[in-house]
Amino acid sequence: MKDTKSGYRAISKYLIGSPYKIRPVADLVRRLPYPEAVSILENMPHKGARLIGKTVKSAASNALSDNKKLDEDMLYVREIYVDDGPRLKRVWFRGRGRADMQLKRMCHITVVVDEAAQSGLDSSSKASKKPSKKAAE
Repeated sequence: MKDTKSGYRAISKYLIGSPYKIRPVADLVRRLPYPEAVSILENMPHKGARLIGKTVKSAASNALSDNKKLDEDMLYVREIYVDDGPRLKRVWFRGRGRADMQLKRMCHITVVVDEAAQSGLDSSSKASKKPSKKAAE
């Protein structure tokens, strides 16, 4: 689906995985070109990498099917959100007739991909390569 401001989006909901564990994986691929992000996610052993990889591929598929002029090399991962979902509450039986509550956390992953040339990604990467004034002094 195409948002006029924010590119092509894919949302995966109710995934069993703690958002606390999945967010560091999302931070690794945010603002990267699509082929590079996919290769990083495929080579990571984390469960979160597999979940994010599926969502990134879905967002890219949405972009490529909607706009036939796009190529995979033209896309980059613009935004990734990992939000809290509901929690499954399970009884965890303990010794001496006691019981604890086990929470199985869920998350919602939102990925937005966009065209690299349209968004000005090249200008931001050039700006980061310029030396600062303090470094020049």
